[in-house]
Amino acid sequence: MDYSLAALKLMCGQLKQAKETPSQSSFTLGGILFQRAWLQGVLVSISHDRSTFILDDGSGVIELSIAADFLTQDHWQIGMYVMVVGGYFIREGGTPMIKVHKIVDLSAHPDREAMWYLEVIEAYRMFYQVLFEEE
Repeated sequence: MDYSLAALKLMCGQLKQAKETPSQSSFTLGGILFQRAWLQGVLVSISHDRSTFILDDGSGVIELSIAADFLTQDHWQIGMYVMVVGGYFIREGGTPMIKVHKIVDLSAHPDREAMWYLEVIEAYRMFYQVLFEEE
């Protein structure tokens, strides 16, 4: 994982447009090279062994692979609004997932969901739009 590449602030629906590059386990989205994504949404499913969650951000859903470090925190529940950052991967069979290396419960801050949409729009306008238009 190349941590010099920024984690893109995205919606799940945007990840459907990402294209895998031939090297470095990287992806491109509108000409932007990335390996990690920063998402926020509601946990809608948690596996029995608590190793995978499903996140819904209103634009789509994505599977989250949860590291053992986070499994000791037993407070993860369906319905929580969370922020996740992690590596973006497409498994064999074409199923996308995020291998989470940071997850934060934002449920106590009900305005975070509305603010997230604005943050994604702002990031697009300030950083990504020019690169999308060049492609």
